[in-house]
Amino acid sequence: MSNKLDRNEILKKLNEVFCDVFEDDDIVIQEETTAEDIEDWDSLMHITLVITVEGEFDIKLKAAEVGKLVNVGALIDILQDRATS
Repeated sequence: MSNKLDRNEILKKLNEVFCDVFEDDDIVIQEETTAEDIEDWDSLMHITLVITVEGEFDIKLKAAEVGKLVNVGALIDILQDRATS
């Protein structure tokens, strides 16, 4: 039996986090979403986003993991891996 979180559930939860962090209820993220797709997503907002995701999913991301976050899908991969470990 797997404890793996469902990608769609993670995406839905992450979308709420993005809306809160960027204070924009119209944001709709997808696995391909990158910082280029969201106007206010700069390095400072990236840190805020990472901290908020860590709190929401009760994990601590390693610096190497944060460095590999090329898009939302990569973040979902990490969150799924952590849920099973």
